[in-house]
Formats: sequence, C-alpha cells, structure tokens
Amino acid sequence: MRYTRPHFYDDFVCTADKCPDTCCAGWQIMIDEDTLEKYKNVKGDFRKRLHSSIDWEEGCFFQFNERRCAFLNDRNLCDLYLALGEEGFCDTCRKYPRHTEEFEGIREYSLSLSCPVAARMILANQGMLQFAEIEDEEEDELEDEFEDFDLMLFTQLEDARKLLFEKLECLADKQQTASEETLQDVMGQAMLLAEQLQYCVEDGRYFEIEEWIEKYRSGEEIRSGQNSSREADSSQETDRYHLRSELFQNIENLERLREEWNNVLKDMYDILYSGTQNEYQKQQETFAAYLDSNPEKKAEYENICLQLFVFFVYTYFCGAVYDGWIYSKMALAVRSVEFLQEMFLMRWKQNGELTFEDYVELSYRYAREIEHSDQNLIALEECFMEEIVELE
Repeated sequence: MRYTRPHFYDDFVCTADKCPDTCCAGWQIMIDEDTLEKYKNVKGDFRKRLHSSIDWEEGCFFQFNERRCAFLNDRNLCDLYLALGEEGFCDTCRKYPRHTEEFEGIREYSLSLSCPVAARMILANQGMLQFAEIEDEEEDELEDEFEDFDLMLFTQLEDARKLLFEKLECLADKQQTASEETLQDVMGQAMLLAEQLQYCVEDGRYFEIEEWIEKYRSGEEIRSGQNSSREADSSQETDRYHLRSELFQNIENLERLREEWNNVLKDMYDILYSGTQNEYQKQQETFAAYLDSNPEKKAEYENICLQLFVFFVYTYFCGAVYDGWIYSKMALAVRSVEFLQEMFLMRWKQNGELTFEDYVELSYRYAREIEHSDQNLIALEECFMEEIVELE
C-alpha cells in the first residue's frame, strides 16, 4: 500500500471553540452504521438526549437554529464529546477535515479546504506543495470497494497529474523571476490536455493518452480540429466577462448550505456583474494595476491561486478513474480557482485591499458550499461535461 499526504497533514490541530466558523453547522452530519449501533447501546443520563437528537431513519444528527448540530452548545463546543469523549464521535466528526481518496493499492490523504484551520495551512504553503509518500507491503482494507478498477487509466491520470505538478513547480520557481508564463496559461493548457484525454476515453483510444501527455511534456501546443477556442479565449479580457459571469450563474443555481453564502453571492453580483462588460473590464484592469504596484501583494496573490489549483487537482483529478469524467475533474479545479479569483476581486473592491485572512475566509466559504454537498459537486461536474459536449 502506498500512502501519500501533504507535508503539513500531520500538523493539523482542531481549534474547537476558537474556530472562526464551526464545522458543526450548515451541513448534514451523517452517522456511520457502526456508530449508530453504538449509540443504541449508550446507557445513563445522556441516553435520552442522544436518542432524541438523532434522525434514525436518515442516519444523521438533527439540526436546529441556523442548521446547528443538536449537540453544538452556545460556546461552540460539542456536548456529545463532553459527555462521551472522543469515543462518542461518529466517523464524520472524528475524521473531518481529513479527507481520503482510495485507489487500488493507494491511499491519498488531504485536508479539506472547508475547514478554516486547514485552509490557512493550505494557503500558507510557499511554492509547490511537497508530498510525503510511504510504502507499506501490507494491504489495508479499503473503506470502499470498487469493482473493475482500471489500473492502466489510473496510471495515465497519475502521470498527467504528476507532469502538471512539475510544470507548476517550474512556474512557482519562475515567479521569483520575470517569467511571462502565468498560472492562467498553465491552467488553460491543462484544460486542453484534459479535453483530449476525455476524447480518448470516450472513443476507446486509451493508447493515445500517453501521446497527449508527452505533447504536454514537450510544451507542444495541444490543439486539433476538435478543440474549440474556449480555453484560449478565457484569458482574453473581452471574453472573461462572459465566461466568468456564466460560471457565476452556474454556482448561483446550486443548493445553498449557509445563509451567509447568499450575502456573498449577492455582493458578487452587485459588484461584478450588474454593470456593463466595460465596467467589469475596468475593475479587472484596476485590480491588476493594484497588484503590479504592490510586488509583495502580487506575489502573495499568485501563490494563493497556485496553492488552490494544486489542492483541487490533487484532491479530485485522479478520481476520474471511477467515472471517466476527466475533463470535468480538471474543470472543477480550474473553474474553482477562477471563481475564487472573482471573490478576491469582490473583496478588494469592498475593502480596497486584500489580506491573508480574506483569502482564507473566502476560500473556506466557497469550499463549504461545494465540498459539503454531493449534490453541488455532481451538478457542477455535469455543467462542465456539457462544455465538452458543446465542443464536439
């Protein structure tokens, strides 16, 4: 078994009631079957409250005002933990924000961006993220069993991801110099590569996947008759307004988990998209001038965007081995960074500056609406898969 994790993974420590935004509200906390059975056998004074605070049919904790867990007290501490200790936690509460992706003989660990403490650790990293790998001859039992695991496709996806990370590492190093290549350039080429890999899978041309990866490695422009100009145009100011306002509409239509997210979306619309395209472009130009005039702020902004892209690619891309949705996984990474860039622009317009705390707050708020809802993740991926249907 091979285990991979970010170098800071083991440093995570929950801040409990000191957290700026509790993880025990705003999303449904599901309870695993083993813990449900354990709860049924709890004795003593706490038994009545425990049993009356669980939706036994749905297998989750009840929520009350502002969708707060039934056990979250006024001090933002867990009464269940206070009564039963850590042994009383279900799998969800015990593991969060630790996230695991499982493949055949491989287990990849990460921290969820939706946790404020984890978001701070992720965004505080400088340069290309380093990963720790451990090989163990013993095979752990997987939490989920997947039939017909395609090892060849997984290896190809892993090769593509590894190559992308190598390019991002070069980009991170070049950020210290006057390199003309930007993260937007790298993301655009990554989308074009994912597009070609998607066509290969859909047509059963798996043998061509390595050829496209090699083209990406060599720096050859990845284009063919099938490619649209969508990704090339996405960096052009004349098209950015249309593409990003369309992305905003897709996210605006998703299920909303927290009340404050409504305020974020309203502010984004009022500030960025309620005016004309020229007004939007002027905002982008003014923001770019602000960053150019503040080298330290620009370096911080570029590093934040790099860390976000690495996080989304590492967490989701290789999961395409299970559903074949290569393009949508890469689009999820790229579009998430682009949407967060819009959120950063909004906050700058509101306050006239951007702080590291702004980056952390906006990132975990976005992640809470996406990562904590399977419905939202699926809906976004379906939207992105429609893009590639339009390209054919």
